Amino acid sequence: MEKSPLKAVYVIIGILCFCIGVIGAVLPLIPTTPFMIFAAFCFGKSSQRLHEWCLSTRFYRNNVEKFISQRSLTLKAKILLLIVITLVMGMSFVIMVIFHVSLLVRIILGIIWLCHVLYFGFMVKTLSK
Repeated sequence: MEKSPLKAVYVIIGILCFCIGVIGAVLPLIPTTPFMIFAAFCFGKSSQRLHEWCLSTRFYRNNVEKFISQRSLTLKAKILLLIVITLVMGMSFVIMVIFHVSLLVRIILGIIWLCHVLYFGFMVKTLSK
C-alpha cells in the first residue's frame, strides 16, 4: 500500500476536526456537524479503517448520520443550530462594528447568516423525531 504525505495531512486534519466536533457536542458555541462531516471526509481520503471508525462513533451517529442519510433534522436540532449560528455570527458582527470593519464585509456576513437561516430553517426537512 502506497504511503503518501497527503494521506498523513488528511489524518491530522481529520483528528483535529473530530476533536473539535466532540468539543462542540459539549460546548454550545462550537458546531458539531460540520466538523464531524469534514473529519469523515478526511478519514475517508486517508484510510478506509479510519473512515469506518469515524462513522461508527456515537458522536457521528448522534449528530450527523441522520442529516447525511435523510437530509433532515429534528425541530430541536434546527432551532439549536440556528441559535448557535445567530450567536456566533452576531458576536462576529459586533466585533466588526467595534473595529470599524467595512460595511460591505458586514453586509456579506448578514447575507451568509440569512442563507443559513433560509437553508436550515426552510430547505432542510424537519423530522418528527
